[in-house]
Amino acid sequence: MISIGAKKQIDAWIAKYPKDRKSSAVMQTLKIIQAENENKLSADTIQAVADYLDMPDIAVQEVATFYENYNHKKVGKYVIRFCHNISCMLNGADDLIAYLENKLGVQTDEVTPDGLISVKKVECLGACVGAPMFQINDEYFENLTFDKIDKIVDNLK
Repeated sequence: MISIGAKKQIDAWIAKYPKDRKSSAVMQTLKIIQAENENKLSADTIQAVADYLDMPDIAVQEVATFYENYNHKKVGKYVIRFCHNISCMLNGADDLIAYLENKLGVQTDEVTPDGLISVKKVECLGACVGAPMFQINDEYFENLTFDKIDKIVDNLK
């Protein structure tokens, strides 16, 4: 279930912690495993992480379901995580999210028919100074406007 390449990456993260604390690498391990499994986690992949890190599976599930950067169902090639916390909301995130949903023809937590883009609302991405903002895969886009959204999304296609 865990490839040799993934094990090497995970082991590098485990090595950063004391020998009796390899569970500290759980977040990075989930990220690595998710990337190798169509960008989503299943019960089987969560169990594989638990086994590899010698953790109870419920402890891994708690992490995997608490943080919004883990996916539990199919997502697009590009996952747009739109910040919906206070700074972004006060700076027009609701209108921008509605605009994005209309532009793509999907609601949050859905994938475009071509499988390219999915949209998620998340609580905080830690970039309040650049509100409103979203993250696409690992890249942040700040100070969003309707025009900026058009340019960013059109460049994904």
